[in-house]
Amino acid sequence: MGHREQLLAAARRLLEDKGYAHITARDLVAASGTNLHSIGYHFGSKAGLLNAAIGEVFEEWTEKLAQIAMADPAATPVERGRRAWAAMLDSLPSTRELLLSYVEALAQAERTVSLREQFAEQYRRCRRRVAALVAESLGDGTSPEDPRCQAVASFVIAICDGLSVQWLLDPGGAPTSAELSEGLAAMWSASFPGTAS
Repeated sequence: MGHREQLLAAARRLLEDKGYAHITARDLVAASGTNLHSIGYHFGSKAGLLNAAIGEVFEEWTEKLAQIAMADPAATPVERGRRAWAAMLDSLPSTRELLLSYVEALAQAERTVSLREQFAEQYRRCRRRVAALVAESLGDGTSPEDPRCQAVASFVIAICDGLSVQWLLDPGGAPTSAELSEGLAAMWSASFPGTAS
């Protein structure tokens, strides 16, 4: 494993153990067995490294949910959405510390243009991936660039992010997957009339 991979692995561990706001560059060097120069060389800054680690975790999470959603080829698009949301809800307790680090990082990104752009690019990649899943779910040749696929992708991501924040603040009071399913079915029917929900 090269220094870049060592730093990312160390950052992921520290994000869970200490939280975004409490990690120092020295913590990263000690946990990775690398040096301060490597952080700047590969990521530009400590924050760049931490945000890259967060982005990597959430891209893996997106792929895991995609696999769950698309596992049954006979499932309807709305059923796929329901399965992904249920899986997301089930995974929240095991990802709590990383979610907290993500929220801390967003607050810091507002004041640093390069970090804000880093997060924006992660969201653009996520939207493209989810839009491709929406198009695949339709199974009728609709392009992922179709504005409806893009809108559904943005909606799904907004729900996931919003639900995660609600769950962090009030796990017992956050909406359930069953409650969200009704909204998904209504949104899907309005966006794609005539498709099975």
